[in-house]
Amino acid sequence: MVMNLRPHSIRARFTLLSAIISFAVFAIIGAGLDLAIWTRLQDNVYKQTERVATDWIGSWTPGRAVPPTPKTQINLLQLVDSRDKVVAASPAAARQGPLTTFRPPLDDRIQHGTQCGPRHGCLILTAIRVPPLETTVLWRGQPHYVYAGMAEPGLIATHELELLTSAGVLAATALAAWATWWLVGRTLRPVAMIRARTAEITVSDLSMRVPEPPGRDEIAQLARTSNKTLARLEAAVEQQRHFASVVSHELRSPVAGLHTQLEEALLYPGDVDPVTTIRTALSTTERLQAIIDDLLVLARIRSAPPAAPEPIDLAALVTEEAKGKVHGTPVRTTTSGPVVVLGNRIQLIGVLNNLVVNAQRHAHSIVEVTASRSGGHAVVTVTDDGEGIAPKDRERVFEPFVRLDDGRRRDPGGSGLGLAICRAIVTAHHGTVEIEDSPRGARFVVRLPLIGAETAPSPN
Repeated sequence: MVMNLRPHSIRARFTLLSAIISFAVFAIIGAGLDLAIWTRLQDNVYKQTERVATDWIGSWTPGRAVPPTPKTQINLLQLVDSRDKVVAASPAAARQGPLTTFRPPLDDRIQHGTQCGPRHGCLILTAIRVPPLETTVLWRGQPHYVYAGMAEPGLIATHELELLTSAGVLAATALAAWATWWLVGRTLRPVAMIRARTAEITVSDLSMRVPEPPGRDEIAQLARTSNKTLARLEAAVEQQRHFASVVSHELRSPVAGLHTQLEEALLYPGDVDPVTTIRTALSTTERLQAIIDDLLVLARIRSAPPAAPEPIDLAALVTEEAKGKVHGTPVRTTTSGPVVVLGNRIQLIGVLNNLVVNAQRHAHSIVEVTASRSGGHAVVTVTDDGEGIAPKDRERVFEPFVRLDDGRRRDPGGSGLGLAICRAIVTAHHGTVEIEDSPRGARFVVRLPLIGAETAPSPN
């Protein structure tokens, strides 16, 4: 079984990532700093040893090499001949053999290096080949060498520098990790509050909202978007509950009537005409079927995924649909050139047909349908010369199952869902349908975005 070592918490992930990156960066910086300090110390020692060695050579007199008397930390000085014999030395280097065995050549008289041995540990040395003039005067041309050095400083010899650098790297990494942990925790604190509040929200109570932190960062935008989504969800659930209540009420009456008729036919077979009962039951079931079909259409418009829209010329559509209305009140059309929108042809035909049939039902002598362009929108109007609709009822008629008295009288078998379906379709096309003032009758106005408008429709 493979274990997942990746932390589940975003805070822990960022902290771990920050620690890894910080350790790598600080380790490189520490190694560079360590190397720079070590090189600087070594160079300083080389400069001192070279200076002390040359000063000692300069103090010699003809025929005699004066033994050195160190006055600095460079306390190891030796003069060695070509047979590795120590000719002169400082007190600290007098009781041991040559400090080193390497010999600078003629073309490179001064060399620096580190010599490690079991007797004196590691030494930082400068080896100088005595110039030919002094060699000739003092030793008849026999090569001699001067060694000047000192023991490695404790900071280098005991690896104290590496230990201090490593401790600094670890401390800086820990500080960076803690800062990341604190900063990410502070940043994600509103997220934890949003999560806790979201866990308290249930379908039975959608009135709660998540806390919105100040500012305009991504978390604040998330909180505001979540509250807007909750508000839409609450409105949709309330609408669904109201719709379910209305549907149950509208279906209960015909179902109860059908049940009563069938029950009477069974209880009083001699008093009830079965043919009449069957006809009445059939009429009731037809009404129920019409209501159910309209409900399915309405539900499909609200919940089905959007279909690909197509360009539709509403002017041509109005003219074509008007020609098919050969029965009922005459329909007169007026169009002004192409009026092209994006939408679902079948649904828009349904909207136009529903509005025209509704106008024919209430008109006295004529129904007028127009299609035009206005301010980036296609405008379709359906006007009748009937009694009209009172301003207080102009919004109510678009609610499911709302039917005015005149509508019930003219169409007793209607479901009361036609105008609700029209509004749902037009809304899905990012348009509006309203009832506006008219000199006579009712005037339904549909507005849809033209092709090229900023808001593209997404019909179901």
